[in-house]
Amino acid sequence: MNTQTQDAVRKDWDTYFMDIAYMVSTRSRCPRRHVGAVLVQGKKLLGTAYNGAPMGVQDCLEAGCMISEEVEMRVVDGQEQPFKKQRCIRTIHAEQNLLLFTDRADREGSTVYVTDQPCWTCANMLANSGVIEIVYHRSYPKDSDKVSHLMRQKGIIFRCLDHFEPPAQAHMDVTS
Repeated sequence: MNTQTQDAVRKDWDTYFMDIAYMVSTRSRCPRRHVGAVLVQGKKLLGTAYNGAPMGVQDCLEAGCMISEEVEMRVVDGQEQPFKKQRCIRTIHAEQNLLLFTDRADREGSTVYVTDQPCWTCANMLANSGVIEIVYHRSYPKDSDKVSHLMRQKGIIFRCLDHFEPPAQAHMDVTS
């Protein structure tokens, strides 16, 4: 196979690393959402993580989700309206696990690929972690506006790969 043919079938770096993030997400045992994250510096993979309960603690499939409800006021059509958010607090998010299990020196100037747009808490943590870019696939509308604003304020490149297709092997039936 010549070089030109190889390049035609070779995945670009964004697709390659997002594929890895999706494969990492298959380790999650959360029945609500499987999230994977990878830390990359240049083209070097430095760490992977997924969402789940702390090590040695029953996860959501074993003990059920631990749902917390919050009410947030939002302005819609010029009127302030309550917006209810539900979050599982049993699990540590993939981005949080990634920060826990990688070194600060490795994060300086690096990129995080994550299957889902970070929530507000994870965005705050990532904003203070040394990363310069966050690339995600699925949106998280509950915190989207606040998170996008924070990333602009911090000067962190924040990109959505909206035309990305996850690898077939990463599709999981989360009810099993």
